[in-house]
Formats: sequence, C-alpha cells, structure tokens
Amino acid sequence: MTSPLSLRALPGLASTLRVPTYSRETLTPGIVHFGIGNFHRAHQAMYLDKLFQLGEGHDWAIIGAGVRRSDADMRDKLQAQDWLTTLVERDGFGQSARVTGAMMDFVPVFNTEALLTWLADPRIRIVSMTITEGGYYLDSDSSFDPTHPDIVADGRNPRSPKTVFGCIAEGLRLRREAGIQPFTVLCCDNIPGNGHVARAAVTGTARLADAELADWIGSSVAFPNSMVDRITPATSDAERQLVRDDYGVEDAWPVACETFTQWVVEDKFPSGRPALEKVGVQFVPDVEPYELMKLRILNGGHAAIAYPAGLMDITFVDEAMNNKLIAAWLDKLETEEIIPAVPPVPDTDLKAYYQKIVERFANPTVGDTIRRLCLDGSNRQPKFILPTVRDRVAAGLPVTGLALVSALWCRYCAGVTDSGAEIAPNDPDWDRLQDRAKAARTDPMAFLAMDDIFGPLAKSPAYVQSFSNALNAAWEFGAHKTLEKYLSDAL
Repeated sequence: MTSPLSLRALPGLASTLRVPTYSRETLTPGIVHFGIGNFHRAHQAMYLDKLFQLGEGHDWAIIGAGVRRSDADMRDKLQAQDWLTTLVERDGFGQSARVTGAMMDFVPVFNTEALLTWLADPRIRIVSMTITEGGYYLDSDSSFDPTHPDIVADGRNPRSPKTVFGCIAEGLRLRREAGIQPFTVLCCDNIPGNGHVARAAVTGTARLADAELADWIGSSVAFPNSMVDRITPATSDAERQLVRDDYGVEDAWPVACETFTQWVVEDKFPSGRPALEKVGVQFVPDVEPYELMKLRILNGGHAAIAYPAGLMDITFVDEAMNNKLIAAWLDKLETEEIIPAVPPVPDTDLKAYYQKIVERFANPTVGDTIRRLCLDGSNRQPKFILPTVRDRVAAGLPVTGLALVSALWCRYCAGVTDSGAEIAPNDPDWDRLQDRAKAARTDPMAFLAMDDIFGPLAKSPAYVQSFSNALNAAWEFGAHKTLEKYLSDAL
C-alpha cells in the first residue's frame, strides 16, 4: 500500500520515515531560491527543514523560482505533492529517509510579474541560487560576459527580464524605489568566489540599462561567498521505486544522496538570516580556504576519475573507485599535484579530507554515475582543473597529471569510448567540442585554441607539451594503458 506524497498523507507516513512536525500554516516566506533541483533539495532545503523541526526560523520558508523550461516540469511535479520532497540519505551501512517541507510555494515559471512581486516583497530577505556552474555567463578568465545574447536582451528590456540576474537586478530596483531594504544574494554553486561572481553578474546585467542602479547594487547589496558539498545524483526510476517499496511513498521526484553534507558561509547578512548554525552550517569570516579545498580536491577529483572511467565504459562512480588503476591514478594526482596547490584550511587536515572523499566516492549506495561527472566539462574544467594548472605553471611546477585530466576530457569529447561505443552528447557545447576533439587527434592545439576555456594556458609551452603528450597517448594506447604509463612516470 502506497500513498501519494502530500500534506494530507504525512500522518500516515510518520511510521515509516521522518516527516515535518511543524505545520505549513506556521511558515512565512523569507527566501526566494532559483534552481529547485536535486542538490538544493538535498542541501539548503534540508538544512532549513531541520531548523524548522527545532521550532525555529519559521519566517524563512522558501519560495521556489526558475527561468528554464525544465523548471516548469519540476514545478508541476512538486505542486502536485504540496511542494514536499522525500529525501533518502544512504551510505555503506544503510539508509534513512525524511520528508522535507521547507518550500511553501513555487512561482509559475515565465510569469515575470509574479516573480518580481515576490522579489519586491519586504518579507524576502535572501535570494539564493543553485543554477549550476554554467549559468553565470563567464568567459575563460571566469569574468562575467555582458555580451552574451541573453544578458544583452535583459539589458534592452530590464522591466521584462528573462535571466536570473536580470530578475534579481529588477527586483532590487523595485525595492530601492519603494524604500525597502535590499535582500542578500546568496550563491550556492560550485564556483570560486561565488559571491563575487554573483555580484559581477547582477551588477553587470543592471549596468547595461542603468549604471546608477548597478553602482547602488555594488555598494548596498551583500553577496556572501559560500561553499556547498553533498554528492547528489540525478533522480531515476530506481529512486522512485526505492521510496515506493521501502517507505510506501509515491513521489514524482524524490532525491537520494550521500549522508555527508557541508555548508560553509561567509557571515554577511545585513537583512538577517536563519540560525542555521544550530543545524550544522558553518558561518565564517572567510570562505575561500574551504572553497579552494573543495573545488580542487573533491570537484577536481571527480573530473579526474570521470573521463578515463567514461572511456573505459564504467557506469558508476563506486565501480570506478573499485578499479585499482583508476584509484591509483586519483591518489597519485591528488597527492603530487592537487593537494600541494591547496592553501591551509582552518582546523582541517587536507590529507584526512582527501581520504574522506575517497570513502565518499566509493559509496556503492548513492548510485552516482560517471556520465553525470562527465557532464558539462566546458564549464567545469575551467573551474575545477585549470586554476590549479595555472598556479602550478606559474610556479614552474610539472602538470603532467592535470594535463592528462584535460586530455582525457578531450578524448571523451570525440564521442566514442575505447571499445568503440558511442558517447551521447554530454555538454551544452557538445558539437563544437566534438569537432575540436576530432581535429585534436592530429593537432592538439585545435582543442587548446578554445580561448574561452583554456585562455593563456594555450600559450604555455610546458602545458601545451604535457597536454599534447597525454592526448597522443590516449589516442594511441587507450585510457587504461595511458593511466599505467602515468603511474610508472612514463608519460
């Protein structure tokens, strides 16, 4: 016997999983969040749900928002279950589940008027976002690109914005005109200096239409940096069946994730914030050390195992970690090139942090896929791999392993595994990447010449040589033998 997830069904579900003990009627809105995807619901929404369970912070409920067609599909499914989510946390020892209820509404997608009404509402004191690394209109230097057609369109029509940043800028303009204190903008995406990046995107979009507004936003609005971490795969029918069989819940879009979670936030909220430190969030003066640690060691590690595993026809991340060759490749790369490029982090042993990551990657119950890790390399490589490369090149240090990561990405983008199996498009820029990757088989510079990705690294003789050697080996010997050559220092 199963029950469709709804507020009405919660009392009957309480015997099989944890459910909200607070009433929806006690909640009032405090946050508008763009990007109600799996990660947000396993992370920020989960933390708020825990705080609400303590009987605190009920004036910080979430209003969902989105500007893409996929957001509309998510909204339809969540609306049918009263904005509730079944969250399953899994590790090698078992699993537990809870229903979270921190979101109380979701603005109809493409209804700009309704969205701006919420953004201008004085009860909204934080606007946050998880819109993925590719959603910030960045160039190869990780600077905001105001020439992107989407941004140019918002600059021409600032009262009818279509992008997240155009909406935020217009919401702030409305508050300024009404004499309402500006909300804080909280970026929760995996981008170095994500608060600074969000500030540049909002002010840069505003400046196209109103320089005075842009200056006011830059000086009056808080954009705290944050570091977020939780491995959260995409939802499939397997997760829907899991919550149906194990917990008796019919949930159209449940979320399964690992048990580990971390959120480190710069404590800069002039309009107030929920007391999330009571449920495990770290508020610190400076997020950068934590951020660099996570982006380089964890996200860089994901990129490192993704492409050789993809070329070797490995499906799941835990399978890759059980492959002794891939595990040894990751360990050598992290130990010799990545971890030495990470500055000290307060109260943190970097080697212990890395060992915990190995344990997390090897978790067989999460079901994270290699294909997910390979997704959107054109946005992830410049954020997770290439900054470490630039630091090491500037210091005159070798980048053999890091160059191999990007060379294997290039080989993957050619669209066929080492066994000859076709790789389905896996990047918003797939056609260009595939054309360049195929050309790079005989001319590695064809790939490195993508200035928006590699920038000045294409002019570094040391990097070009390391990348070329690695790519030539990947084509000649395949991923398996190339990793063996790297491990024996023969690359």
